[in-house]
Amino acid sequence: MEKVIVGVSGGVDSAVALLLLKNQGYDVEGLFMRNWDSNISNDILGNPNDLNDICPQEKDYNDALELCNKLNIKLHRIDFIKEYWDYVFTYFLDELKKGRTPNPDLLCNKFIKFDLFIKEAKKLGADYVATGHYARIVNGKLLRAVDLNKDQTYFLADVPAKNFRNVLFPVGDYKKDEIRKIALEHGLNVAKKKDSTGICFIGERNYQQFIANYLKPNPGNIVNVANKQIIGKHTGLMNYTIGQRRNVGISGNAERHYVCGKDVKNNILYVAFGEDNKYLLSDACIIEKVNFISGFRPTFCTAKFRYRDQDHPVELNYLDDGNILVKYPGKAKSVTPGQACVLYLGEECLGCGFIKEVMLNNTKLWYLQS
Repeated sequence: MEKVIVGVSGGVDSAVALLLLKNQGYDVEGLFMRNWDSNISNDILGNPNDLNDICPQEKDYNDALELCNKLNIKLHRIDFIKEYWDYVFTYFLDELKKGRTPNPDLLCNKFIKFDLFIKEAKKLGADYVATGHYARIVNGKLLRAVDLNKDQTYFLADVPAKNFRNVLFPVGDYKKDEIRKIALEHGLNVAKKKDSTGICFIGERNYQQFIANYLKPNPGNIVNVANKQIIGKHTGLMNYTIGQRRNVGISGNAERHYVCGKDVKNNILYVAFGEDNKYLLSDACIIEKVNFISGFRPTFCTAKFRYRDQDHPVELNYLDDGNILVKYPGKAKSVTPGQACVLYLGEECLGCGFIKEVMLNNTKLWYLQS
C-alpha cells in the first residue's frame, strides 16, 4: 500500500484531502507544521512589543488532532519556525525596506511546504505528499483548480518543477461548496470552520503596528504626483501599497485619491487624485528570479499580476540576463514591484517571476523608484 503524508492545517480543505486519500485506499498519515511564533523575535530582535501570538496555531493543531483521531490516522507534528523566519519573514522585511510589495505565501510554499515538508515526509516513509491546495497536477503539469474562485496556482508558481513530483492535490477537482458538503456528510469537526485569510503572522492585528515591531518607522512626505507639491506626511513607505485608497494620511481632503508610487531613495509617497486611475496604468514590466514549472517557453500567454487579478494577454521577450520583458498592450492597473507575475497558458500554470520594473510607453515609471 502506497503511503501519503498529508499536510494537515486544521482547516476543512486539508481535512477533506485526508479523507479522500484514505477512502482511495492509501496508507495515510498527517503532518502538522508550525511555522510562526511571535516569541522567536525575543531571541532575534531583543524583545519587541509584539509578544502575543495571535495566529491560533495551537487551536489549529487541536482541530487537526481531533480530526485524525476520528479518522484513525496518525498525526505527526514539526516546527519550521526558525526556517520560516530565515527563508520567508526576513525576505518579507527586506522587500518592505526596498519599498516593494512582497508576497510571503509564495516563499512559504517554495521553501517550507514544498521543500522542508517534503523532506520530512520522506523521513516518514512517504511515497507521496499531499496538501489541501486548490490546484491540479496532470501529466506533470500544474493546472488551475476546477473551482477558479479558489484556485491557488498563483501561490504555487515559484515552486521548482522537481518539487511537484509525487505531489497530490485531492481537492483540486472539487468546488469549495462540495468540499464543505463532504466534510459535513462525514461529520468532520472542521466542516464549518472559517477559512483562514491573510498572512498568518499578521492575523487580525493592525498591520502598521505589527510591522513597526520589526522595521523602524521612517516618516516622510506625501507628494501630489501631478504637480510635485507636498500635501501631507506618511508613516513609512512599508505601510502603503500601490493602488491603496484608504488610510493614506491626507487630512482634510475628501477628493478621491490613491497611492501611485514610491521613491525609496528620497522617502516620498506619491499620490494621485481623480477618477481616471491613469497613474496606476502600465503596459510592460521586467520580471526577475524567473521560475518555470513548465518546460514550454512561450512568446504569447497570459499573466496575473496579483492573486485576484484577471488574466492579461502578454508577450514575453526573453532577455540575456535571464529576466523577461513582459508586454501587455491592453494595459493593467497597479502592477507593483515585488509582486509575482504568474504566467498561464490556458489551464496550465507555467511559472512566475517577480516584478522588478514597471513601464509605460517604453519608459520606466519615474514615480516607482524602488
